[in-house]
Amino acid sequence: MKETQLDGESLDIVSDNVSKLKEIFPEVITEDKIDFDKLKLILGSDIDTDNERYSFTWPGKTQAIKESQKQSTGTLRPCKEESKNWETTKNLYIEGDNLEVLKLLQKGYYNKIKAIYIDPPYNTGNDFVYKDDYKDNLANYLEISGQTDNGQKITTNTESDGRFHSNWLNMMYTRLKLARNLLKDDGVIFISIDDNEVFNLKKICDEIFGEENFISCFIWQKKSSGGQHSNYVLDFHEYILLYRKMKTQSLRLLVERTEKQKESFKYSDEYESIRGKFLLSPLKSWLDYRPTLIYDITCPDGTKINTQWVCAEETFLKLKEEGRILFKQNSKGAWSVYKKQYVNEKGGLVKPASMIIDYGQTAHGKRDLKQLFNQKDVMSFPKPVKLIEYITSMIADKNDIVMDFFSGSATTVQAIFNNNIKNDLNTKFIMIQLPEYTDEKSVAYKEGYKNICEIGKERIRRAGDKIVQEYGNKDLDIGFKVFKLDSSNLNKWDPDYDDLEQTLLVSQDNIKSDRTQEDLIYEIMLKYGIDLTLPIEEYDAGENKIYSIGFGALLICLDNKITKDITDYIIELASEDVSRVVFKDNGFASDADKTNIKETLRTHNIDEFITI
Repeated sequence: MKETQLDGESLDIVSDNVSKLKEIFPEVITEDKIDFDKLKLILGSDIDTDNERYSFTWPGKTQAIKESQKQSTGTLRPCKEESKNWETTKNLYIEGDNLEVLKLLQKGYYNKIKAIYIDPPYNTGNDFVYKDDYKDNLANYLEISGQTDNGQKITTNTESDGRFHSNWLNMMYTRLKLARNLLKDDGVIFISIDDNEVFNLKKICDEIFGEENFISCFIWQKKSSGGQHSNYVLDFHEYILLYRKMKTQSLRLLVERTEKQKESFKYSDEYESIRGKFLLSPLKSWLDYRPTLIYDITCPDGTKINTQWVCAEETFLKLKEEGRILFKQNSKGAWSVYKKQYVNEKGGLVKPASMIIDYGQTAHGKRDLKQLFNQKDVMSFPKPVKLIEYITSMIADKNDIVMDFFSGSATTVQAIFNNNIKNDLNTKFIMIQLPEYTDEKSVAYKEGYKNICEIGKERIRRAGDKIVQEYGNKDLDIGFKVFKLDSSNLNKWDPDYDDLEQTLLVSQDNIKSDRTQEDLIYEIMLKYGIDLTLPIEEYDAGENKIYSIGFGALLICLDNKITKDITDYIIELASEDVSRVVFKDNGFASDADKTNIKETLRTHNIDEFITI
């Protein structure tokens, strides 16, 4: 049996990309290195060798690309006391710098997220823009969030900074690169933005997702009156960029018709009980001349109309056979031909419009939040729940995962709850938010919310309770598991390079003194790529304890002085399909016990023997 040494780092994106390249072009690999001359030869005329070419660049871009490829040795520590329905929920709320968290999720959630919605800082000069520390971003986060002795306040990105736009672009580029990896092949990302950076955002998204994967730039009416912009024009709108991960036939963007749209369906016929009421659309076409769409249609009295129609003759005959064609004669005897469009067809769903007008405004977002917080104004400029309901309903289906890594007040979660209850869905969520301090003079601070995460978590609790109370569906998953970004639980995965000898000798098992076995179990799941919401069961194994994750798919024993007696317990608990076992490398009573355990497990089809 092969022994795997868990290295304690997040996914090596560079190595993963090289492996993919090997699969596509195995001939370009020489002594495990890429032969670029061969690669250029294979790509042929698609190589751009001109010194001058179209590109979008800025100071720091190269470093930002490298940062998105760096591995993280951090971890996510469970926080049950701030969670809700810990044992049953499939939802995650993660406190931490979203750059580090996105790195840590690369193994467990690669290609698993159906939709991402983010409302990032707009770079107005007053909002915070993450100033990443490329030397040690995790240490930078711990400093920002006050987890180190010095602790510092979060700062804004002001226009007096010489790299005002570059700072913002570096911040967004790294996170979007990592976010793309998490999307399913038919996944999409929605990004709210305003005039300050919309054009720059479009350019970096074209680069990361591909110009061909741009779907739309929605224009959202955020207010109905007032609002100065540049002192010259009234500002009524923002944008939502929509990109897909890649071209796929399975992508469907559909939304429910509004009540106003449904009012247009006012006609009835014998199909109403199945198809609902219908509206009429003229079959005659006024588009450019197309001879293939010109043919005779015979009216009820035998009159023939020869003109250009909106569909081919074969399609018309099929529509007529299905009762979807209506002939109308005016007072002068002239005939018109119409197609019936029924309200219930395709489940009453239609393609979304690029103008978003009737789905809430900025004032509604503030109202939504105040209704949950006893009319207290605890956060500025939250998006309206109705807006996020609308855009996530375009794509989310049963058991999909929606992510928001600029979670803010967690409007996205309330929208998911609403969609789930209204459409009988089970969409799950992953929220990520930096514990950004609230202003000591703010209402939020005076109400006891010291950072944005505290507001977000409380909103989820209150929104969940409210929707269950209103609809009475106690099966709705309104819970969430809280995890907090931190340094590794193991000293050997998080060494102090200033005192390396002491780090390695600090304890026999090398687990940090302020950490628990449960902390380490979740780190193993994270670093191995296991879903953090899977159940963990604890079993007695003689003098040892075994933790079973995912009903035996992964078994963990972190005790010391383990003997071969543990094998009987492991074999009994192991999954019939796939099972892997994790031990501490120095946890065995002897080398002989380790060898005997490994050999016994091999003969019982245990797939992997993992040590940390």
